[in-house]
Amino acid sequence: MSNTKNYFAHGGNELVIGGKLTFLPGATVEGGEGLFDLPAGNPVTALPFLADSEATTVAGLREDYNRLLAALRTAGLMAQEAGDP
Repeated sequence: MSNTKNYFAHGGNELVIGGKLTFLPGATVEGGEGLFDLPAGNPVTALPFLADSEATTVAGLREDYNRLLAALRTAGLMAQEAGDP
């Protein structure tokens, strides 16, 4: 057993990072194309504007929260139904 947090495993085919990974200025990453892309079919550029909540009751806050959840679902950033991927 090793106490090293970052190590190569599986004959060097896998790099395990258990500690902090720091990129210094000028560093590059190769082969990361699409790594941070949104799922296919979700060309989201911006969510719709939602005004700051001015709710003064729990019921009003609930309505504002549900509007936020609906915006996230409509934008494709949250599953439409429980259990959806």
